[in-house]
Amino acid sequence: MRPFHPAPFVAVVAAVALAAGPASAHARLVSSNPAANSIIAPTRTVSLTFSERSVPAFSSFDVVNAAGEKVAIRVAASEDGKTLTGTMTRPLAAGVYRVEWRIASSDGHRMTGTYSFTVR
Repeated sequence: MRPFHPAPFVAVVAAVALAAGPASAHARLVSSNPAANSIIAPTRTVSLTFSERSVPAFSSFDVVNAAGEKVAIRVAASEDGKTLTGTMTRPLAAGVYRVEWRIASSDGHRMTGTYSFTVR
């Protein structure tokens, strides 16, 4: 019987573990202001915070009214790249609004989503 030498086994396991690399999760929306399904007073800003840094050139959102019209908004990314803040020229009028967001996380994955809120 030949003696067992663990060195080749350990080398193969280490090579596979290193080649696999770390698992990367997709960026997800972790908070928003206004929050999903909230009822708020008129506002001029909408902020979205994600679980990972986004690539600002490929990340933005729209605010859409009940008639399907996009509200004029200027979106900027925070310094850490995790929060997008949109500023409108005037406060939103009463009604239901949908936020349609899209981001590209730093690992290259693109994610999209929507949520609604109501201005009273």
